[in-house]
Amino acid sequence: MAVRNGAFGRSTSCMNTAMSVQSADPIPTRYSLLSRLQNRDDQESWTVFFDTYWRLIFLVAIKSGLTQAEAEDVVQETVISVARDIHKFERNRSLGSFKGWLRNITRWRIADQLRKRVPPSHPKLEAQPEDARTPELSEIPDPNEAGLETLWEEEWRANLFEAAVDRVKQRIKEEQYQMFDLYALKGWPVTRVARTLGVSVGKVYLAKHRVAALIRTEIRALNKKLF
Repeated sequence: MAVRNGAFGRSTSCMNTAMSVQSADPIPTRYSLLSRLQNRDDQESWTVFFDTYWRLIFLVAIKSGLTQAEAEDVVQETVISVARDIHKFERNRSLGSFKGWLRNITRWRIADQLRKRVPPSHPKLEAQPEDARTPELSEIPDPNEAGLETLWEEEWRANLFEAAVDRVKQRIKEEQYQMFDLYALKGWPVTRVARTLGVSVGKVYLAKHRVAALIRTEIRALNKKLF
């Protein structure tokens, strides 16, 4: 499964806006998606899953010190692992939350990429057999020491916002999104946005309100579809 092209980050002002548009609570962990993903022919559910999580996995891999090619491999191998093992998670909820389970898989796939950089004769880093038990999080090499869990939490919260923005952008007029992007995400003064786009200040305020509302609705819809 190829990683799709796209922007891999936003400015600090965008991240602040993301946090204000999203709920302050962590993304809820439910299990309806897990049931649907057990059907590998359910293309809609798998598309929603990939579109929502590939950027999260990719960014965590990049910020853990991997190259772009290695991070793309992490995305691909993580999705493959989810497809292979989703039924195990459904049966064994003692594995914890879906967010934690996906983090474990991503972390192990990052460690796999780092392991490939070491000569295979290294006694502590030889590849694990496919049927080996899933390691505990504390046993998985931490590519970014204590930082990976914090990074995962930050990217997890931002990722759903990015996915919602992408979906809303496809449904609205380009001018509306430009006003929202320049004012709400890039932090331009409202008068500068109005002057640049040749619209009234009131129209910029209205676009921000409408697009932000659509994004909140899309986030709720994604939550319902995904979990």
